[in-house]
Amino acid sequence: MITAALCAALNILPQSAEAQVSANTANLLRAARVQVLNQPVTPNDFSLRFLSGGSAFLSSFKGKIVILNFWATWCPPCRAEMPSMEKLYQLYKDKGFEILAVDLGESDETVSQFIKRGNFTFPVMMDSNNKIGIMYGIESIPTSFILNREGKIIARVVGSIHWDSPSMIAAVEELLK
Repeated sequence: MITAALCAALNILPQSAEAQVSANTANLLRAARVQVLNQPVTPNDFSLRFLSGGSAFLSSFKGKIVILNFWATWCPPCRAEMPSMEKLYQLYKDKGFEILAVDLGESDETVSQFIKRGNFTFPVMMDSNNKIGIMYGIESIPTSFILNREGKIIARVVGSIHWDSPSMIAAVEELLK
């Protein structure tokens, strides 16, 4: 069920149920420890700078399945889930899937060293003043949102999960159909 608190935190209104995920996809996501929203919600758009240079608006990723992940290098659960995020990214990056890892409040140097050590290739966005984290109501990290091809949030995860679990892989494949 979508909560009023989630809507309030994201400053969004629930959308019609037209773009809901299928029952099969919802079951796969739940099996992967993902909270599926009753109704998709449209998040506030934002633009952030990429660690690698340039910037983008979240809305520019419409048409793709997106995992929007809020994290920091000092967070043990965040560090623990990164390798599985990279595996999922490698499987689907050329098939309409994107991971946007939003670092909260750290320096480019700190994040760059961590990303290089882990050989992570998914895009990292820098929320150096934590403005977007606050806008999204992030109270603990990692927190992730899954967006459908229409750019609507369909699910969220608070805490670390195995992004490359069989149920998550099956759910991403269903979402990409």
